[in-house]
Order: sequence, then structure tokens, then C-alpha cells
Amino acid sequence: MPLCDVRGKCFDPIEPPERLVSLVPSTTETLFALGLGDALVGYTRFCVHPADQVTPDKWVGGTKNPKIERIIALRPQLVLANREENRREDVETLEAAGVPVWVAEPTTVEEAIADIRTLGSLLNRRQQAARLASEIEAAVAQARAAEITPWRFAYVIWREPWMAAGTQTFINNLLTLVGGVNVFEGRYPAFDWETLRAARPDVVLLASEPYPFREEHAAEVRSTLNDAVQVHLVDGELLSWHGVRLREGVPYALRLAHTILEHT
Repeated sequence: MPLCDVRGKCFDPIEPPERLVSLVPSTTETLFALGLGDALVGYTRFCVHPADQVTPDKWVGGTKNPKIERIIALRPQLVLANREENRREDVETLEAAGVPVWVAEPTTVEEAIADIRTLGSLLNRRQQAARLASEIEAAVAQARAAEITPWRFAYVIWREPWMAAGTQTFINNLLTLVGGVNVFEGRYPAFDWETLRAARPDVVLLASEPYPFREEHAAEVRSTLNDAVQVHLVDGELLSWHGVRLREGVPYALRLAHTILEHT
């Protein structure tokens, strides 16, 4: 039975999957978790997990600048891409060369869980995907049962210019699950210190990616805000990667919420 990606483009299941290319770090990690590591013939240099299994000899460039000719030469049965992380022109160039490209875009935790099950059906790993999805659903149920008191946050992803993850992001959906209330609307708005103060967050979260925030940056933010506002360095992978990383990401978000509320 054909399966359709986020664009409505439909594909027959691949049985067996033997030559795959992933342009999405979180998807690469998930494919390994589904037992498809040997089928991966290429992935980006940002595909760093599982750290003991990914190797530079399979790099095909970055998420925004993949080496198109190299990917074509690998003769993949399927390239896995993401509408937010990868460029439309790269997807279209690959497809014009006859390379099939599956495009996903989970924007909520629920969609990310469904995406795992879809990958399982698409790539002949239904049982493994069902097991992984069930583990994440159990973590989600535990988070919902916690009934966390709402807390207001700004999740910062970049500096110069300063930018945040807004309400229309996967990050927001995960933090909302554990009581978070985003002070910024939209996708990735830029802001200045006056805007941040006026938004009245309880906590400013400085992510480890895409900008590698460190303690010196946390000190900079603390120096500009009211002492009542908490500033925490957080693991960007655990709060922004969909797929298998959610097994750790959901419990991590719950622990973060408890920590913030303990200091509120």
C-alpha cells in the first residue's frame, strides 16, 4: 500500500531497504535505531548519532548544502529529507535526476511519533518502529500525568542577531507538553533585550544548538535581566530532535520543568 510524505507524494514500501541516504540528523539516528544502519550509504556531516556508528566516509555534505552529484552516484533507493532542515531546490534537483526523495516535517510530538511508525512501514521495520513509538508514547503519558504548573519561557537559538524558537515550532510543542508557555509567537523571531524584558519570561533557555551557547553567554543574559528571571543552558538535541531522541527528550523536558519550578 503506497505511503505519502508531507507533500502528498506517494511511495511504495521498500522491501528490502539496502541503499538509503539521510539528510536529517535526527532521522539518521532513528534509522540506526530501527536496525537500518547497514542500509545507510550516505548522511550529512551533522549526523553525529549514534556516535559509535556514524563515520565520515559516508558524509554527503551538510543539510543545507548536500553534495548532489555524490548522492546521485550512490544510487539510493530513497533519500530522506525534512522540509524545514533541507532546501527545496536540493530536493527538486535530486528528483529531476531520478532520485526518489521522501520529505517529512513533524511539527509536534504526536506527529513525530506517527513519523516513526510511517518510516517503519515505508522501510520494512514495522515491529521495530511500533516498539520505539510505544516507548515514546509511554514517556509522553508520564509527562502529561505530571500536571505541571505553567511556566513562561524564551528558548534562544542564536545570537547576533538574538533569535528564539516561537510557538510554531517542534521545540515549542515539546516544552508545552511539560507546562511551558512560550513568550514568542511565530517560528524563529529575532528580538532585542527590551522586547525580551517586556515578554516577562520566568526562564530563558539557551540551547546548545544551532548556536553553541556556553556559560559566558548565560552570564551575559543574566546581566541584562531582572534577577527573578532564570537562565539555563539546555541540550538542544534533546529538545529539538524528533525520532528516537524523544525517548530521552521527553523525560529531559519534564526534569527541566521541575527544576525551573523549584527555583521559581
